[in-house]
Amino acid sequence: MPNRAVLLANLGSPDTPNTKAVRRYLNQFLMDRYVIQLPWVLRRLIVSLFVLPSRPKASAEAYQKVWLPEGSPLVVLSERLKDKLQTLIDMPVAMAMRYGNPSIESQILTLAKQPNLEEILLIPLYPHFADSTVTTCVEQTKAVIKKHQLALKLTVLPPFYEQPDYISALVNSAEPYLEQPYDHILFSYHGLPESHITQLDKSGNHCLKLDDCCQRPHEAHKTCYRHQVLRTTQCFADKAKLSPDKYSVTFQSRLGRAKWLTPNTEDRLRELAASGAKNVLVICPAFVTDCLETLEEIELRGLEVFEQAGGDSLTLIPCLNDHPEWIEVLATWCQKSW
Repeated sequence: MPNRAVLLANLGSPDTPNTKAVRRYLNQFLMDRYVIQLPWVLRRLIVSLFVLPSRPKASAEAYQKVWLPEGSPLVVLSERLKDKLQTLIDMPVAMAMRYGNPSIESQILTLAKQPNLEEILLIPLYPHFADSTVTTCVEQTKAVIKKHQLALKLTVLPPFYEQPDYISALVNSAEPYLEQPYDHILFSYHGLPESHITQLDKSGNHCLKLDDCCQRPHEAHKTCYRHQVLRTTQCFADKAKLSPDKYSVTFQSRLGRAKWLTPNTEDRLRELAASGAKNVLVICPAFVTDCLETLEEIELRGLEVFEQAGGDSLTLIPCLNDHPEWIEVLATWCQKSW
């Protein structure tokens, strides 16, 4: 195996939970052509006229509710993950954020100082493929290597949504919650505009064209976010022996007026409460690290929605974060030839 370093990459966070920092972060994030997939001029107009005037203040208030003494939950928990992984492997490990800090560029340049380094193993910390997460991370890494003319091989860990060791870690991390009485478990995944999925279907006649498109074998599944999240759910349910009537899949975090994947998480929480469910668990497998979307959107706002609709208890099952089994899985992957 070549002399390798590991670069873990996650989405990112503002540096501080104030309006100015959040505006800077959102501008970088939403101006990415892989996130809002429109020509630059239209993207600029949407971001400048409809997002940046009001959303940073509301987002800053949301961040303030979950901010840790050490900083952003996503960054703090990601650093813990990196540090614990480093204790298990004998190759350098760095953690970068696609947006905000620490940047991919800064971390690659730090790794490049390692003597005789030949390869970077990039691990996008997203179990499921999407251009707005995996592709943008990979392309940014390539751009940095090219910009600085680094003689490094880049190897990318593929999406791991159905890898047995990942599923096992996910189920085992959730087991203490599954052992308690509950009425329903909601698998809430980050939403995605439907267009992000259909445009990756080269056949043009499969994704979201058939009611059971995600269950029918097809080449498009390699890049189909919806298929992959449904597959993760099924693998989890099989291993945890969940009854089909005890769980369902939803999508959260909509932005803008485009048609997004459904059903919506908050709508489903209201339905569950109306049907008599009192105690609901929510797990968010699109994230391996807890962040604004889990800690504020689900644990705080989701609970409020559920209680207002008549529910009693909503419990967020934590992400994998630095769970020992997840660290061991990553350590094994780092030492494989991909």
